Amino acid sequence: MPRTVDIEARAVRRESFVDAALHLMQVKGYEQMSVQDVLDAVDASRGAFYHYFDSKRALLEAAVDRVVVQALAAVEPVVGDPGLPALTKLESLFVGIAGWKAERRELMLALINVWYSDDNALMRDKLRRGLMHSLMPLLAGIIRQGVDEGVMSPGSEEGAARALVSLIEGAQDRAIELFLARQAGEISLEFVITSLRAYTEAMERILGVSPGSIALMDESMLQAWFG
Repeated sequence: MPRTVDIEARAVRRESFVDAALHLMQVKGYEQMSVQDVLDAVDASRGAFYHYFDSKRALLEAAVDRVVVQALAAVEPVVGDPGLPALTKLESLFVGIAGWKAERRELMLALINVWYSDDNALMRDKLRRGLMHSLMPLLAGIIRQGVDEGVMSPGSEEGAARALVSLIEGAQDRAIELFLARQAGEISLEFVITSLRAYTEAMERILGVSPGSIALMDESMLQAWFG
């Protein structure tokens, strides 16, 4: 008789490895974290680990994917609220994700240390494609609503959504560069704010809205990260 597979139990077990990895990355760092550390944390065998992940890097990929999914899930109720205007939804999308990350500052700092290493370039590319896939429908819906409301006039709704995702990725990379430079005392907070404001201005041009229509930067949050 064939063995029955409890899919839900397997999913829960897999997620326990991801939970442990996220915690260990915060307290030890990814490079210092070993597969054995993860096994000890979840009281599992090495065979059980490799049943779900073929490497430590695959576990890292699952952990980062979890962060992306949870961050987007946190803002989906606001983005999907039919009572909110498009510009408010757009601002809430970015401010909400930034706030979610700020609440998990230590985890975000731990991920920064490993995310931009050359060894993880392929993983970054894969997950960025996943981010594009997840963000595109949210942004496209907001842009479509903005066009209907007469507050946005992009050349192409789909093209604008795709351009915004690329701009978001660039802004994220730039923010990390600025964070590291600020930590080293090489730049001022004013320089950080001016540098990141340029991305907001670019988004306004892509969407065809009036300058100053969008406030994507919460300066108190920037102060918390870069001050």
